[in-house]
Amino acid sequence: MAENRPALMGATGRTTRYWRLASLMGATVTMGLMAGLFGDWALTIMPGLHTTDDRTFVGAFQALEQAINNAPFMLAFMGALAFTAVAAVLHMRGDDRAPLPWVAAAFGLYLVAFVITVVVHVPLNDALVAAGDPDRITDLGAVRDAFDETRWANWHAVRTVATIAAFGCLLWALVLHGRAGIPQRGQRPW
Repeated sequence: MAENRPALMGATGRTTRYWRLASLMGATVTMGLMAGLFGDWALTIMPGLHTTDDRTFVGAFQALEQAINNAPFMLAFMGALAFTAVAAVLHMRGDDRAPLPWVAAAFGLYLVAFVITVVVHVPLNDALVAAGDPDRITDLGAVRDAFDETRWANWHAVRTVATIAAFGCLLWALVLHGRAGIPQRGQRPW
């Protein structure tokens, strides 16, 4: 394992290592937030909504959709992709490349979840919101059927698993990053 540990670092090596760590931590935190959010929707929100009548389903889903469209959500949603990409780029050069395959895998997995969100979920969510006020919809059952709850839930399961797997990859990348920075016996950490 000693070959994976960097030699004594100068200021440039230390700075690069700190940027790698910062991007990896940003990626891990935002990916964890997204994994938790998607997991919550998969395990509680959608199963709970599934048991409701059409009016409750449409009204509650519209309210949830409007509430989730906020700056903190967008920061986590976009940040997970951006931080992971930056972490991958920063790990492409230098001696500390052990985390790179894990970061790249996390990026690929989350890219799958990101594309599913944009291609499947956003259009379905937007159509349900565009249906209007549930009190003014004459056929709530048709609106719910057009939403295609089963399609939404099945694709959501895929993006949830992909995001949880990406989070796991980033956690392991952090472990590898930390191991590479442990000084050898007799070596100073700075």
